[in-house]
Amino acid sequence: MTLLLLALAIASEITATVSLKLSEGFTKLVPSIIVVIGYSSSFYFLSQALKRGMALGVAYGIWSAVGVAVIAVIGVLFLDERLSLVQVGGIALVILGVLALELGGAH
Repeated sequence: MTLLLLALAIASEITATVSLKLSEGFTKLVPSIIVVIGYSSSFYFLSQALKRGMALGVAYGIWSAVGVAVIAVIGVLFLDERLSLVQVGGIALVILGVLALELGGAH
């Protein structure tokens, strides 16, 4: 259940972040509304995952790392953005850091 809540938090955050770009500085109503709903939902689902026992560092690390990686891919595929090799390396390091958090806490 905690992983489902975390997945919902990540999906909501990704939706909100893409909508933030599409809102053009909160000048477009529908994307702006999606931003508010998406971030609110994201924090709600993240709080519920934490309430059910997920470790804060692991939950936040996964939430942020997956969000960063997916947003970067969406930017490249759909928003005509580019990633340099250094940026790709940085994203890989973030993901490796989250893996280290998860594996370091395993019993």
